[in-house]
Amino acid sequence: MKTRFSIAPLILTSLIFSGCGSGGTSVSEESFVAGDGVVTFVAKENRSLAPDINGKSISGEDTSIEKGKITVINIWASWCSPCRAEAPGLQAISEKYPNTQFIGILTRDSIDSALAFSRRFKITYPTITDDKILLGFRNSLPVTSIPTTIILDKDRKVAARISGAITVASLSNLIEKIDNEIVK
Repeated sequence: MKTRFSIAPLILTSLIFSGCGSGGTSVSEESFVAGDGVVTFVAKENRSLAPDINGKSISGEDTSIEKGKITVINIWASWCSPCRAEAPGLQAISEKYPNTQFIGILTRDSIDSALAFSRRFKITYPTITDDKILLGFRNSLPVTSIPTTIILDKDRKVAARISGAITVASLSNLIEKIDNEIVK
């Protein structure tokens, strides 16, 4: 009996510390992995229609895809280090390409944190919060990492995906490539 009681604190301690093994991430953060920056481009004839993307932005404005424009959709969260790293580049590209629409989709994060993030990085394009939209990409180019950037062509079809943080060069090249496609 004495042996059982001396082992009990050891077992209790190991159970407590095993619960702390998440490395400082929450359960919601563990469900996604950081991407590796791989670009996937879909040939025009193989593209599928994107899901409806509309809703209230985190600042309360109605947001939806504008017809006839290339649309860049960035899936992000304020706790995501690569999201913080790419934010200045995304904002710069949104200013460089004023005829391209930019929409952020916040995932697994609070609106207060997202608003603080947007202020910190001076993000001017709208961000909406609706994880159901992300499920809509499962039949084209599914979202498997945070951040992910999806580029829609002017017909609202999924043209490309960057899994992981963007580079200014990679996203600029994709926007220009899609913009220069011949309309059939």
